[in-house]
Amino acid sequence: MFRVTRERRISLNIFCLFIALSASAQYDAPLYTSYTTNSARALLHQRLIKNTITKNFAVPLSDSTEENWMEAFNGLQLLVYKTPETEEKIKLSLEDLRNRSDEFRQAFLETIFALYPSRYKRDISVLLTITRDFKTFALSAEYLLAAHALPPEIKQYEFLLKEKFDTLSYQPAFLILQQRLQQAISGNVFMTPSELRYALSNSFLPGNLIMYSFQRKNRDYPGLVMVRNGAGKFSTDSSGHLFHAQQLARSINNLPFYFKGGNTPQGLFLMYGFGVSLSRFIGPSANVQMGMPVELSVAKFLRDSAILDSIWNIKHYQQLLPRTLANCLALYESFYAGSIGRNEIIAHGTAIDPEYYEHQPYYPLTPSLGCLCTKEIWNGNRISSDQQKLVNALLQAGGAQGY
Repeated sequence: MFRVTRERRISLNIFCLFIALSASAQYDAPLYTSYTTNSARALLHQRLIKNTITKNFAVPLSDSTEENWMEAFNGLQLLVYKTPETEEKIKLSLEDLRNRSDEFRQAFLETIFALYPSRYKRDISVLLTITRDFKTFALSAEYLLAAHALPPEIKQYEFLLKEKFDTLSYQPAFLILQQRLQQAISGNVFMTPSELRYALSNSFLPGNLIMYSFQRKNRDYPGLVMVRNGAGKFSTDSSGHLFHAQQLARSINNLPFYFKGGNTPQGLFLMYGFGVSLSRFIGPSANVQMGMPVELSVAKFLRDSAILDSIWNIKHYQQLLPRTLANCLALYESFYAGSIGRNEIIAHGTAIDPEYYEHQPYYPLTPSLGCLCTKEIWNGNRISSDQQKLVNALLQAGGAQGY
C-alpha cells in the first residue's frame, strides 16, 4: 500500500493549487517540513559524519572498498567537511592514486577541486601526464587551471589533450576542454555590455516571458534573478520596485558546466511550468521546471509543434539568437551541456541546512547539483523564501512558460 506522508500531502496540495492559479495570482501559503527543524538537522548532520564519512573511511582502501571511500568523498563535499582525520584520508588516497580505478580517481579529483582547489597541483600534474582516461584528464586539467597554471603549462596540457585523445576530437567535451584551455591564455569569453543591453531589450525573444539569471565568473558569489513578461515589462515587488533576488548557480563541487553535477551552464533554457519536489534537500516550495537543448525535443525547445526535426544541431539553437548575439560564445554552454547529456537543471529553493556553509562566500544560500538555487530559511516552518518571491514574480509576468 502507498502511504502518503504529511510532506507528500503538502507537496501534492501545492501542485494542485498551482494548476488552479491564474496568471496574475500571488501565492504564499505557510509550509511546514519536519526535517528542517533544528533537532532534525542536527541529527542528520551527526548521521552524515558518522555513517557517510567516518564509517566509510574506517575500512582500508582497496579495490573492493573504493565505493566506500567514494561515498565518504560525497559527504565531505556536501558538508564542506575538513578535519585532520579526513585530510589524512585525502593524503592516503593521493599516495595510492596510481593503483586506483578511473572512477575513484574522478571522485577524488572532484573532492579536492571542491575542498582543496590549489593544494595538490604538483601531484595532479603527474596524474594528467599518465592518465589515458579522458574524464580523468579533463578533471585534472580543470584542477590545474583553477590552481593558476601558467601559459606554458596550459600549452602543454593542450598538446597532451591532442596527443592522447585525438580520436575523441569530434566529441563536445573534447572541444569544450580545448576551447577552455585556449581561453585560459587569451581570456575568457563573456557578454559584452552592448550584447547585454540587447539581451535586456524588447527586441530579444519578443513576445516571450524571460527569467534572467545574471551570474559572476566566480560562482562562489551569488548572482541575481529578474523576470520580464512577453511585452518587455519587468516584474515588480510588493513595494513597486523591480523584483530581484539572489540566485546561486554554484554546484557543490564547483566544477565547470560540462561535468555532471557541475555549475549551471550559461545560455538559454526553456521554462515549461512549475513543479514540486519530494527531495528533502530541495524542499516543497514550488520550483521552475527547465530544460536544455537536446534534453528536450527541437519542437518543444523552440515552442513550435510544427517542427518535425528529431535530431538536434546547433543551427536549431541559433534560431533563438539574433545576429547581435550569434557570436556570443557564452550563450552556447546550455547547448553543449545538453549535447553531453546533462539534464534536470531547474530553479528551486532549498531545505539544506545553510549552517554547513557558514564560512563560505555564498552563505546563507546553499549550493546544488547544478541547478539555480534561491535562499530559503526554515525551522520546521518556512520562515522566508526568495523562491516564493520568484514564483510570484513569474506569476505576475504570466507564468513559468518562456525562456
